[in-house]
Amino acid sequence: MDFSQLYTKRFKNKNKSHFNAIVNMALADNHISDEEKAFIDRLAIYLEIEPDTVDEILASPEDFKTDPPSNKKSRLERLYDLSKMIYADQIADDNEIKLLEKMVVGLGFETENSRDIVTKALEMVSKGIDQDDFVDTFEI
Repeated sequence: MDFSQLYTKRFKNKNKSHFNAIVNMALADNHISDEEKAFIDRLAIYLEIEPDTVDEILASPEDFKTDPPSNKKSRLERLYDLSKMIYADQIADDNEIKLLEKMVVGLGFETENSRDIVTKALEMVSKGIDQDDFVDTFEI
């Protein structure tokens, strides 16, 4: 197997794990709202999750492994991706922001800082900061 194929599979598995974590957080109240579903659908496209896999995860998220990032850089990269996704359709509504606050905790950030982290992340992304600068300069 070619090295690039290994990387692609590993990358896709991380994306699937990240997607599963988001679905689990959305299901924390045993219900996925229309707004959460729209966000999940956009994120599936962004993370290149196949439609059949999306359906499987939505039907049985407990059957899939969730593996949160283990280091600060990876957490910030995921936070950047999620923040970019919120602005991908030029809409950052309250429901998406609340969901992002839940996801921040799932990424390993402290609960008491989640609102400040989301506010700062969205502010930085709205200014057009790229991922490298986001990761290098993000502080809370």
